[in-house]
Amino acid sequence: MTSLSKPARVTIREVAQHAGVGIKTVSRVVNNEPNVAPATAARVRASIEELRWEPDAHAANLRRTTTRTRSVGLLLGSVANPFSATIHRAVEDIAVHRDVAVFASSLDDDPEREVAAVEAFVRRKVDGLILTCVAESQAYLAELVPPEMPVVFIDREASGYVADTVLSDNVEGARLATRHLLGFGHRRLALLIDRRDIWTARERERGFLAALAEFGVPAETATIVADLSGQHAAERAVTTLLSAPDAPTAIVSGQNLITVGAVHALRKLGRHHDVALIGFDDVELADLMDPGLSVVAQRPKVLGRLAAERLFASLDAGHRLDPAPIVVPVDLVPRGSGEIRPTQP
Repeated sequence: MTSLSKPARVTIREVAQHAGVGIKTVSRVVNNEPNVAPATAARVRASIEELRWEPDAHAANLRRTTTRTRSVGLLLGSVANPFSATIHRAVEDIAVHRDVAVFASSLDDDPEREVAAVEAFVRRKVDGLILTCVAESQAYLAELVPPEMPVVFIDREASGYVADTVLSDNVEGARLATRHLLGFGHRRLALLIDRRDIWTARERERGFLAALAEFGVPAETATIVADLSGQHAAERAVTTLLSAPDAPTAIVSGQNLITVGAVHALRKLGRHHDVALIGFDDVELADLMDPGLSVVAQRPKVLGRLAAERLFASLDAGHRLDPAPIVVPVDLVPRGSGEIRPTQP
C-alpha cells in the first residue's frame, strides 16, 4: 500500500531564498508595491510559480490595519513538555481575562518550523507573538512581522532582533546545582545537556563550568555529554558513563526529559542510592521518588505571566514599548538525590 502524505507548505522565506531576495521584497511584489525593479519582480514571480506558493492570504495580511483580532500566537518548544505546558497555561490565564484567544504551536527545536509558524500566525493577523527561539537568528522577524506587532521572547535569548525577553537565570541555576554537589564532596561530575545550538544548553554549561572553577576543579576532569535529544538518549548516556573506570559520582542534568532518562538508568543499574543527581527543571512526582529528586526548579508560571503582561502592555500602549530584559530567579530544591555523598574519592 502506498502512503500519500501532504507536502510541506512552502513559506515566504523559501520563496525569498529561491529568488535571491529578502522577504520584504517578496511581500512588495505580491502586494504590487512600487520600488521593485522589473527584473527582480519577474524573478520573484517566477519563484512563486515554480515553488507553487500561494501568497494571497499572506499578501492581504501584510496590508495590516489597526483592527485587533483578539488573538495572540504562542510558539514553544513542545506543548507536550510539562515546562512548556505550564507556560502555555500561565499565558492563557492572563489572556482569558481580556477575552483574547491563545494559539499555540510546538516548534520541536526545528528552525524551519519556527519561521513557518511565525509566518502562519502573521498570516492570521494575531495581535502579538510570544516566541521561544529555535533558529540561530531571529533577524527574519524584521521582514516578516509587521512593525506594530509586539514580540516577546520567552525562555531563550534571541539573536538578530531586539524585543522584550523573559528568561530564567540559567547560568546561576546550573552553578547552584554544581556547587551543591561539590559541597558534598564530589569531584568527578558529569553534565548532560541538550544540543549546544540551543541557547539554554549553552548557558547551563557555562554555569556548570563556572562552579567547577570556583572550587578549583579542573574542567577536564568533568564529563560533558551534549546533543542529547531526550529521555532515551539520556538513559543510554548515563549507562555508558557509569560503566567507565573513572565514572562520575554525581550528575547534573540540563533539562527535565534528560533527568527522567538519567533516573531510569540509575534505577536499572541499581545506582540511584550512590550516584548523586540534580536536574534542571522540576519533574512530576519528584518528591515521591526514592530518593526524592533534587532539582533546580524554574518558575514557568512566572515566566508565562510576565511574558503575557509585557505583551499586553505593548498592545494597551498602542505601540511597542522599549525592550526590557527580565530575568526570573530559580530555586534549588534539595530532596535527597543531590545530597548523596561520594562513596569513594
